[in-house]
Amino acid sequence: MGPLDALIHLVNLFLPAFGIAVIGASLAKLCWRRQLGGVRWRRLALWSGGGCAAVTLLGLLLFGRDGMLLTYAAMVCASALGLWWAGFVTPSRG
Repeated sequence: MGPLDALIHLVNLFLPAFGIAVIGASLAKLCWRRQLGGVRWRRLALWSGGGCAAVTLLGLLLFGRDGMLLTYAAMVCASALGLWWAGFVTPSRG
């Protein structure tokens, strides 16, 4: 496997995590427009994506492969936890 192939595999490993983060942050900003008005979209997406990426790595270590349904369910929970934390517990205004 060449370096380009390794990069493509790495990007594809984390693509679902950051896809969930983008969708989750966008929907959170849409649903809680007033409450999250002062919180940047990027902050929400990074917290959500970081949690999802950590769960992806944990699922890879526990199950030995990626793409397990339990890992994806845990990614949704980690995304919700990251959005809640970044948006409501420690909001960064400004």
